[in-house]
Amino acid sequence: MKIYRIYLNDNTLMIADKLPEQEETIQVIEENDFNFKAFYDSLGKLSAKQYAMISDDPKAAFKQLKKNFTLIKASGGLVQNAKGEYLFIFRNKKWDLPKGKVEKGEGVKEAGLREVEEECGVKINTNDKRLCKTYHVYDLSGKLVLKRTNWYSMTVKGSPKLIPQKEEGITKAEWLTAADLKPVLKNTYPSIVDVLKAGKLIKEKALKV
Repeated sequence: MKIYRIYLNDNTLMIADKLPEQEETIQVIEENDFNFKAFYDSLGKLSAKQYAMISDDPKAAFKQLKKNFTLIKASGGLVQNAKGEYLFIFRNKKWDLPKGKVEKGEGVKEAGLREVEEECGVKINTNDKRLCKTYHVYDLSGKLVLKRTNWYSMTVKGSPKLIPQKEEGITKAEWLTAADLKPVLKNTYPSIVDVLKAGKLIKEKALKV
């Protein structure tokens, strides 16, 4: 089953060919004559509701939906050290993973490596496979922006000291084991949960694209 998940503040819009069996309390919206701007404006910022658009061709429906947005490309990493711990940052009062925008002329994979090194003061040893993509919509000066973030599996040698990039609003950077994730999961973004699922740190419910 293929699902496109678009995050809108604390709300989720899924585009799929059928409803995920594991999901609960999903409000189905009609694909025909769907007005995304009106839908977005109707959302409460802290409502944390799930919506689903059921389509015979989710890929085509997602492609059509993207025409509503200005696209921003970003890249980040799920970084593991030699002890099997993972790198997390605390930014804007939430747990997060290091990431940032792709600069002009820069490759997406290379951007993820650069952002991790800049935000956490580490040297990446390997920058391996892409784990997943996440999508987040927000309003920027009256324009709807779709941020597409590519996430990569990365490693470092040993267990280096972390130096949070405070000018980027990062107040903490820590190495955590999979057993340490309870506080993170209570205070992070839904898109970060998707990355942790893709990285097998927590149980995956459904296949994402």
